[in-house]
Amino acid sequence: MSLFFERPDSGERAVLVHIKLNSESEPEDPREFEELVISAGGDPVEFLTGSRPSPSAKFFVGSGKLEEIGAVVKHSDAELVIFNHNLSPSQERNIEAELKCRVLDRTGLILDIFAQRARTHEGKLQVELAQLQHLSSRLVRGWTHLDREKGGIGMRGPGETQLESDRRMVRDRIKAIKQRLEKVRKQRDQGRRSRTKSEIPTVSLVGYTNAGKSTLFNKVTSAEVYVADQLFATLDPTMRRLDVAELGPVVFADTVGFISHLPHRLVDAFRATLEEAASSNLLLHVVDASAEDRGINIDRVNDVLKEIDAHNLPSLTIYNKIDLLENMEPHIERDEQGVPVGVWVSALAGKGMDLLLEAIVERLPNKTVHEHIQLLPSQGAFRAALYSHKAVISEQSADSGAINLEIKLAESDFLRLLKNSGLKLQDLVRL
Repeated sequence: MSLFFERPDSGERAVLVHIKLNSESEPEDPREFEELVISAGGDPVEFLTGSRPSPSAKFFVGSGKLEEIGAVVKHSDAELVIFNHNLSPSQERNIEAELKCRVLDRTGLILDIFAQRARTHEGKLQVELAQLQHLSSRLVRGWTHLDREKGGIGMRGPGETQLESDRRMVRDRIKAIKQRLEKVRKQRDQGRRSRTKSEIPTVSLVGYTNAGKSTLFNKVTSAEVYVADQLFATLDPTMRRLDVAELGPVVFADTVGFISHLPHRLVDAFRATLEEAASSNLLLHVVDASAEDRGINIDRVNDVLKEIDAHNLPSLTIYNKIDLLENMEPHIERDEQGVPVGVWVSALAGKGMDLLLEAIVERLPNKTVHEHIQLLPSQGAFRAALYSHKAVISEQSADSGAINLEIKLAESDFLRLLKNSGLKLQDLVRL
């Protein structure tokens, strides 16, 4: 049985509240907040702002601002008030009691969007876990008045029974989801170990939400991943294997988009997904090159990478959407040593994809076999395999009837072709 909490119907009239707090070192972005509400299917009818030294313990906002919000709700017939802040369960409850309408905080809003976007069974489990963990405190504290009904003649009955029953159901469901996600994590670990064993490198796309990761992923791998111009279009990790010239097979992974101050519960719930990025050989940090706050978004992604211990991995910054910039052509940025550190592309227009793959080849750790070998006529199957893999640079016939080849290919492919041909390293004659 699923305890998936019901989401509000889309298109709800919502009043948005953003308070600038002097106590906040990194305030939330009002523009991003409005985008989040629209992505959730909300219809913002009013955006109220204000400032305070610090939040009020009871209502988060002051009494004057609360009256102002109430007047706007009544005037606009709003069904929902959404705060661009995280509210405590008691604050949320107190505001609802005053305004006589539903109240949602920033974490609840993001959870709602995640609930709409999750498509796979795993993604839905991860969202449900985050929802349950977020709402369990509200559920339990919201019913503390029923605790008084414990014990005493005439005071025992369905109140306490229902409270304990619901608490137990939530606890049991959280435990069951965690066990199932642990199985998913172990399966991912096995997959990663098998790729490591076969020396297949993994490239993970990370980046701020709506930076164009899925469009880029589709263009590079020719996959059919859901793409939309909205926040969190991709929640579920998608992986594709691609043969890259001079490298051989490479696994590309598309991951969930990051956001400023991503709630810890979501980081925890999506750890199985994010671990794919944390164990990659190379991160492609996709950036919306046309975004005004490009630098801030890069910092926000780096903050999440630190949380999942992926900040020290080799990374390549992909500046996407250059079609929205004037006089910008695809190109590779290199550091003082000539190593690629950035690639400017347009995934939508398909510009710069060749440069992207070129940079990936240079950045991925890979041993290349570049040898001159001699094959006997009886070793023709290996010669055919090398040709089918486009690994032969030149060929000459020897007087003895043997064939001299110059070959260049990834070491992992070389060893695999050798094994498939029934040969061992010592069977080959190096020139």
